[in-house]
Order: sequence, then C-alpha cells, then structure tokens
Amino acid sequence: MTTPSFVDRHITTWKSFRSLPVWVQVWVAGILVPVNAAAFWFMDTPAGWWAALAAALVLVSNYPVMLACEGMSRLMSLPHLIIWGPLQVFLLHRLITASPGNPEFGLILALLAVNGISLVFDAIDSWRWFAGERDVPGHA
Repeated sequence: MTTPSFVDRHITTWKSFRSLPVWVQVWVAGILVPVNAAAFWFMDTPAGWWAALAAALVLVSNYPVMLACEGMSRLMSLPHLIIWGPLQVFLLHRLITASPGNPEFGLILALLAVNGISLVFDAIDSWRWFAGERDVPGHA
C-alpha cells in the first residue's frame, strides 16, 4: 500500500468533514471558524490579539492531526481544550474590565459563548478518544 499524496490527504479530510452530521458542519464552518477568525479584525485589542493567537495555535496544531488521521479525528479536540481553556479565563477577566460600548466587548461575548459551547463538545470528544474511540468519520 502506498502512502497517500498531500492532495489525496486533503481530499480525504474534506470527505471526512462532509460526512459529519449537517449540524456539525454548520457549527464548525458557519459559526466556530468565523467567530474565531473575527479575532484577526480586533488585533489592536487585548482580547482580539490573544484570541487571534489562540486561533492560529489551534490551526497549527490541528492541521497535522487532520492530515495524519486523514480526517476529523476526535484527537483534534485536545488542542482546543489546551488553548481555548486558558483563553476563556483571560476573556472572562477582560469582560469585567472592557466597556460594554466597546466593539471588543462584543467579540469577547461571542468568543466566550461559541468557544464555551465548543469546549463542552471537545471535552466529550477528548474523553471518547482517550476511551478508545479512534474512528475517523468518513472512513470505512
């Protein structure tokens, strides 16, 4: 058996993503990624800077996992817990000090809500991965 090419791994990863339930695809592509990507527009604020750094770290840590597993492995939840957990603590502190009229305040609320929900899913997926559920959606 030959090792899949770089392009083949991306195609398989895309197929894995598309095999997820529609609500998960909408959650990830329509809510989770856009809200975290919005941080890059707020990098002149403390919350925006730290959230953009966290988004970049999650991307850099999950990309190799996606390629190695050729899909959306539950293992991808671990970087979220490690990176977004501390970010949530920082954002809560920042929420207390930010002015409600400031655009940063809205970003903080969105990140706290979206990443907070995601962290619940991530905790469950991490638990399941450690319990031995290593299947990758879209694989036979």
